[in-house]
Amino acid sequence: MTILVSISGSGVALAQDRAKADPAIIAKGEYLARAGDCIACHTAPEGRLFAGGRAMPTPFGTLYTSNITPDPETGIGKWTADDFHKMMHSGRMPDGGLLYPAMPFGSYTKVTREDNDAIFAYLMSIPPVKQANRPHDLRFPYNNRSLILGWRTLFFREGEFKPDPNQSAEWNRGAYLVEGLGHCGMCHTPINALGGSSETEAFQGGLIPMQNWYAPSLTSNKEAGLGEWSIKDITDLLRTGISNRGTVYGPMAEVVYNSLQYLTDEDIRAMAIYLKSIGQSSPPEPPNSAVPTTESSLLLTLGKTVYDKQCASCHGADGKGKPPHYPPLAGNQSIQMASAVNPIRMVLNGGYPPGTFGNPLPHGMPPFAQSLSDNEVAAVVTYIRTAWGNRGTPVTAAQANELRSAPLN
Repeated sequence: MTILVSISGSGVALAQDRAKADPAIIAKGEYLARAGDCIACHTAPEGRLFAGGRAMPTPFGTLYTSNITPDPETGIGKWTADDFHKMMHSGRMPDGGLLYPAMPFGSYTKVTREDNDAIFAYLMSIPPVKQANRPHDLRFPYNNRSLILGWRTLFFREGEFKPDPNQSAEWNRGAYLVEGLGHCGMCHTPINALGGSSETEAFQGGLIPMQNWYAPSLTSNKEAGLGEWSIKDITDLLRTGISNRGTVYGPMAEVVYNSLQYLTDEDIRAMAIYLKSIGQSSPPEPPNSAVPTTESSLLLTLGKTVYDKQCASCHGADGKGKPPHYPPLAGNQSIQMASAVNPIRMVLNGGYPPGTFGNPLPHGMPPFAQSLSDNEVAAVVTYIRTAWGNRGTPVTAAQANELRSAPLN
């Protein structure tokens, strides 16, 4: 490796040891890095693999992800396995510095030492990239790292995953992946004004800050409704991005594309078993509408007109769709959630589920932002949320207008 000439004698020995790492351990580490979706944050668009530099907008300013290639000067080439485990397990740099919690160490703390060592071995095997880390651009007082101590006191609980002896090995494997490497709670748990979340609200859903996509609750049947899904429907959605019950778009499409499609059938099934177990299976109560009856009636009339013209050819006049490529809208929980953000965005922006091994040529939905007015968008979304026995509430033109400026990535 060419980096050997630029580091000390002890560094040469360390690098040589890493070069001799067991190929099986490196392969395991690559798989686990996929499971952790490390590439999504640490590889910038059009950037080198794991060289960092990706902008991560937050309500407190913009963070830039770090270089985790084995470059000794700008990456983690001088780190030891102990250093890497310390970072993953406790959210601290080798020198003790505190990481901002945009790095999901609150989930990664559950990862075992053995798995951390494998991920580290893999990262040490990839080509080093000399690219300095870009300083964060955070507003005062959030640029004061000492404030992270307070955040950690409130929201961080350090500790490796402990299997539940009352559950099967398959369930525990699923819980380990969902709660740990998969860090699903980062999106599917509501985030408060301090950028933290409560364990008591785990997986209860919430708006993803700065992205304007809603990550549905994985526990409530009023939202994802996984308690009523079959294991096959859940595994299909996780592995391919489509199933007979729905399709992934937005940030979840990236997760499937970068991470989940690469997992083994056994691990995907384990995740599905765990997710189904935390989902309720009781029927949802009908929500209350905040839109006046007269206005909602007008919306429904206009909405049906728009739907019949623009949507019925794919999703059917009866809303049953043509699954899995054209998802059903009738009885679709993601359409009926209290938050109408996702269906509004789909009408405005359209999109494709990810191209995966199981669905290499996905069917997409065209955008209607240029052809439909705010009133028409509100009307058609109101229609699909309330037709065919759906229990959603009407939406307003103001809500549609607000989301026209939402970022597309």
